[in-house]
Amino acid sequence: MSVNINENKISIKNLYRPEIDGLRAFAVVAVIINHFNKDILPGGYLGVDMFFVISGFVITSSLYQRPSENFRDFISGFYERRIKRLVPALSVFVLITSIAICLFQENPYQSLWTGLTSLFGLSNLYLLDKTTDYFAQSTQLNVFTHTWSLGVEEQFYILFPLLIWFSGFSRQSKNGTRNLFLIVGTLSIASLIGFIYLYPTNQPAAYFLMPTRFWEMASGCLLFIGLIKRKFIEQFFEKISPIFVLSLVIAIMYLPMSWAIVSTLSVVALTLLLIVSLKKNKVAFKFFANPKVVYIGLISYSLYLWHWGVLSISRWTIGIHWWSVPIQLVIIFGLAICSYRCIESPLRKKSWFEKKWKTILFGGGVIVMLSSGLVALIEPLKGKIYTGKRIQLAKPSFKRGEKCIENLSNNTYCYFINNKSQQTIWLIGDSHANSLALAGEKTANSLGMNLKLFSAGATTFPVVRKYHKSHKQRDLKSLDDMRFVEKVLYSQIKEGDIVFLAMRMPYHFGGVYYAYPPSEFKFINEDGSFDSQENSFNSWGLAVVNLAQFVQKKGAKVIIQTPTPEWVKQHRNPRCSTFDKQWFNSLAKINCQIQSKFFIEKEKGLYNHLFEKLNNLSLSHENIYLFDTYKIVCPKSVCSFTLDGIDIYEDHQHIMHEWARDFISPEISKFINDIQNIDE
Repeated sequence: MSVNINENKISIKNLYRPEIDGLRAFAVVAVIINHFNKDILPGGYLGVDMFFVISGFVITSSLYQRPSENFRDFISGFYERRIKRLVPALSVFVLITSIAICLFQENPYQSLWTGLTSLFGLSNLYLLDKTTDYFAQSTQLNVFTHTWSLGVEEQFYILFPLLIWFSGFSRQSKNGTRNLFLIVGTLSIASLIGFIYLYPTNQPAAYFLMPTRFWEMASGCLLFIGLIKRKFIEQFFEKISPIFVLSLVIAIMYLPMSWAIVSTLSVVALTLLLIVSLKKNKVAFKFFANPKVVYIGLISYSLYLWHWGVLSISRWTIGIHWWSVPIQLVIIFGLAICSYRCIESPLRKKSWFEKKWKTILFGGGVIVMLSSGLVALIEPLKGKIYTGKRIQLAKPSFKRGEKCIENLSNNTYCYFINNKSQQTIWLIGDSHANSLALAGEKTANSLGMNLKLFSAGATTFPVVRKYHKSHKQRDLKSLDDMRFVEKVLYSQIKEGDIVFLAMRMPYHFGGVYYAYPPSEFKFINEDGSFDSQENSFNSWGLAVVNLAQFVQKKGAKVIIQTPTPEWVKQHRNPRCSTFDKQWFNSLAKINCQIQSKFFIEKEKGLYNHLFEKLNNLSLSHENIYLFDTYKIVCPKSVCSFTLDGIDIYEDHQHIMHEWARDFISPEISKFINDIQNIDE
């Protein structure tokens, strides 16, 4: 049963609340301050959560004011308004910013693909697929990282109008409001449980996925329903001082990241209280309803879009300094005001087409055309408008899949150097062995030895059965390859040979602490059952001892490379490299050093733990030697992304090929000479 729509229709003007735009202003300013300098307002990112709550409240209010009994008119009207509201400003921002970043990044692949997916409301899923930590330093250099929140909202807008319609709320049916409250309430509880459960184990998923963010926008919806159905709710909570609530919000923004769940829950609840408690007779209302504050709220969408782009490009160029902040603020607000006045506001108010569906098709067409242009930037134009100096980096001459011996899959690198010697260096391991390819080549040539390199990603040698759930089959193929390499080694090892093992020890045996939660990894026993990392290390250590015993009988030796210091993603600065120091970022302050104690003391003494275990393994058999890479990479107790002006790292964990060739190879050659002379 439905009621007369015209009798229940409420004037849009009468329901407009300027203080809500004032709250938007507070939220966007908090976000901007946090993105300028996290130390000033550590929890300023919670402004995004405030936006979610406000959006849920405002969108429910808007739909309540536009009742309809025709599904097509209801849906087409909703998406027409969303397209006019979001697409024009976003499209212009993505286009201009994409061109701008191409000037300063030779390969802006990550940024451009993020921008492209943002046009379709999917950038949050793209960033999640890349296992992006929103709070990592490297994300600051992606000019479109912040569009993840638009993706969450747009995905919410796909689901929410359907809930509005099928509940009967849009038709103002007798039980429509109650139905909507029950449906949204149930989904909100499920969403909140998912967020709380997922955040400790998979923060990116909890942060980027709409289902785990649904409850925030839904809370605004539930508040609106409560206010129109239960007047006493408003009467009860309006007695609360909004200044007190606002003080609590600011205080929560200074809580540490370890309190992220509590902070998020609290800010959402307090935002709801602010919406209810802000009344005309209160001092706080006068502030939030002030025309200047309201105006910042009105341009908050454009502000949010442009501020991150300006800051990200600034980090590539002049940096962010006390003297640059005024300039950057002027640029941000200037672009936002222009965007609001020239694009957002006029196109939002103007009728594009007589038929609503034509507006929707036109908006979709703009997105498709612009995305095609971005593809052109990503591929054919990649690097063509780059204004910096191009520097070619040394790379190994071999490629993945080159089969030096039969029966190896494309998962395994294989590289032989034949110096017609009787002695061979067997360089075996995962991708960290591959990073030493040029170093191994130089070492073999300097010692007059042959080189045989076998490298399979994320794999131990000797083999410990292990796989990651997202690439199980690849891992199992790599394991099979390494078992075959093991047979080759045992059949071909000769007197004077060196077996050099190089692996990412923390990844295999030290606990998963960078990209993946522990549940992602499985260690498999021979009988197919799962095992722990500790037991797996013991199994690997026993296999190493067996290997050492066997090759000792042949007159060969085993060397194990100790763990290479890694840059935790939150601390690694991608510009800390010689080939990135260009004319346009000569003024940027780049922190490329971190005290080595960070690597030793953090993560519950991970490195100390691994050193101790490897040292005990070496002491257990006289034919096992440890080559310490740490002291080479971190001289004088300082670890750096660069050393003496030369780039060390390719990413947060892999040593650059050419640096290993020039700096690690001489040390390996000396080490091999020393242990070869022990028996003489």
